[in-house]
Amino acid sequence: MWFLFALLTALCWGTADLFYKKGSEESDPMSHIQITIMVGLVMGVHAIGLMIFTGASFQPYDMLKYLPVSAMYIISMMIGYFGLRYIELSIASPIQNTSGALTSVLCFIFFAQALSGMTITGMVIVTIGVVALAVIESKEERRVRLPLYPEKYKKGVLVLIFPLLYCVFDALGTFLDAVYLDELELIGETEALLAYEFTFLFVSILLLIYMTCIKKQHFYIHKQGNRTLAALMETAGQFFYVYAMSGKAVVAAPLIATYSIFSVILLRIFCKEKLTAIKYVMIGIVLVGIAVLGLAEAA
Repeated sequence: MWFLFALLTALCWGTADLFYKKGSEESDPMSHIQITIMVGLVMGVHAIGLMIFTGASFQPYDMLKYLPVSAMYIISMMIGYFGLRYIELSIASPIQNTSGALTSVLCFIFFAQALSGMTITGMVIVTIGVVALAVIESKEERRVRLPLYPEKYKKGVLVLIFPLLYCVFDALGTFLDAVYLDELELIGETEALLAYEFTFLFVSILLLIYMTCIKKQHFYIHKQGNRTLAALMETAGQFFYVYAMSGKAVVAAPLIATYSIFSVILLRIFCKEKLTAIKYVMIGIVLVGIAVLGLAEAA
């Protein structure tokens, strides 16, 4: 089932990316704060609902136990939200999601994994496709967009540091998740999910206090449409994610990283962002890699 959960995670997070971009406004210095607040509130509601309707138990100590993982993810996401104020999603998302390749490298270094030839082939194909798409997008940013819109995109080139930082922190979080959920089984899937969501809720409450009491900015929840949709898809993806990572983390990590492909496809459909022929080739390569991993799992 890890393969299905990984695909559902990629689809949910790819959709979330679309609404994150719609909810990011360069003119609003609080947009990344508001996105984080909405994600934390939705995750908190989901965690409470999960406990009520499934009877799942939660110990506050789990938040402390899982904090190294939660911290890496929350830091990476806030960096990503901030960067989206200045950079196109079609540039940021593929760069950010090279974290899956970095996670696999870390897992191979620290843990001995017995993988079939087909599984390794699928991982390599997926990783090549995602990394190549990131390289293509970065070159296109410098070659095409910067000369045409120097004022708008000069800042975008400079802030490529944000998706790169996201990549590093997210890779560390995913690697730690592989340790916690798969390799050492330090915590159960449901306990990890609840710990992460309640930690995110706690962060969102602190940010809400900061925004309203310290910065004296209003937070109107009824005006958070795109941010709410992004939060809902993020939370759904997180639900599937913990079960994917507990199954076969070293393979699930690069597969989940393909959500950048879904982001690019959705941007083409809903935001009319133009895709070049080489981008279609890279998307096709990633889809082939996903198919190979699916066949390997079924074998």
